[in-house]
Amino acid sequence: MIEIARDHPRTITAVGYDSPMSETDTPADAHADTKSLAELPMATLAETLAAKSPAPGGGAAACAAGAVAAGLAGMVVAYSLGKKRFAEQQASLESARDHLARAATLLMKLGDEDAAAYEHLNALQKLPEGDARRRAEEPAAVLACIDIPRASLAACIDVLRVCESLAGARNKHLRSDLAGAAAIADGAALAAAWNVRINLPMHQDADRRSVLLHEMEGLVVDAQTIAERVDAACREGWGSA
Repeated sequence: MIEIARDHPRTITAVGYDSPMSETDTPADAHADTKSLAELPMATLAETLAAKSPAPGGGAAACAAGAVAAGLAGMVVAYSLGKKRFAEQQASLESARDHLARAATLLMKLGDEDAAAYEHLNALQKLPEGDARRRAEEPAAVLACIDIPRASLAACIDVLRVCESLAGARNKHLRSDLAGAAAIADGAALAAAWNVRINLPMHQDADRRSVLLHEMEGLVVDAQTIAERVDAACREGWGSA
């Protein structure tokens, strides 16, 4: 399980994300007339992302992709559960199923929070630099726009770790689905990392910026490394019956 230290006195974990946004951080009418990402059909989600609007954007898209990866990996688990061949691995498969379901739910929640956080920051930055509300709220708004994609990056790596654990406990006919889930999760992790990277320059603490950048770059390498291992495992015995 990945746990990332935060600027706040709480932590980000892949299964227990503690939101950096309070009810007072975001205007009450933010996204009041929009549905959660989890409620949108795929075509509507694509149209929403394509709209000329600051949010939802890349951060929400990364979360949606991560949730898709978790769902696809969950299908691999579903086809392995109850099989005599994997009788000794049923407990770990059930744990993987539950973990992936939680990750998918978490990532969709993070997608909504990312959209709301950036919408809030965007609104603040339209105010004059000397505006009292902007001075008071912008630092926390910036941290939210950094911490939320950090959390989604951590969640995507958790999905990748579950994918790796399934390499030897999955229906052989689903190797393409498992490899695909890992590839999507890796892409989602990289997209989340870009949203950390693009917002870091707004962080007021230069030393903290450096720490967060180093952390983020390390997690991207971790994600790519795990995805490559899953891909290699799925290629083993390719073409055999």
